Amino acid sequence: MMLLTPLPRPVLLSTLWIVLLFNYLYCDVLGLYDPAHLVDLETGTLGGGPFTPGKLVAAGVLMQIPIAMVLLARVVRHGLNRWINVGAASVMAAVQVSTLFLGTPPTPVYLFFSAIEITLLLAIVVLAASWTRSRERAAHDRALAGV
Repeated sequence: MMLLTPLPRPVLLSTLWIVLLFNYLYCDVLGLYDPAHLVDLETGTLGGGPFTPGKLVAAGVLMQIPIAMVLLARVVRHGLNRWINVGAASVMAAVQVSTLFLGTPPTPVYLFFSAIEITLLLAIVVLAASWTRSRERAAHDRALAGV
């Protein structure tokens, strides 16, 4: 008996990006309840350094990658789709891993969510890299071309 419904690869990849975004968001929301994090915000520091508007903009720019991937994973043709998913997930995984070692030590809740986020990003890399030529892909490309 099959427990999961097979999804077309673009839909699955897009859905994984959505799940990843929810994890990023909920980790940030829960982080606001950490007293040490609140003290850092009140003193204008974060991760051991000054917290500036430029850092907020940089974080916003970085988050545009997974936000864009929700759409791009569904609408970009197969060949390019594979590589932008691998590239975007690799960049986000490298950033996530680096946050574990830079600045202040991570909190338990941050470690918990980081493990989930890194696992999701690795799943995206594996699923995108292993996405081979198939009828599903041809149908996806024809639908994009309006044929």
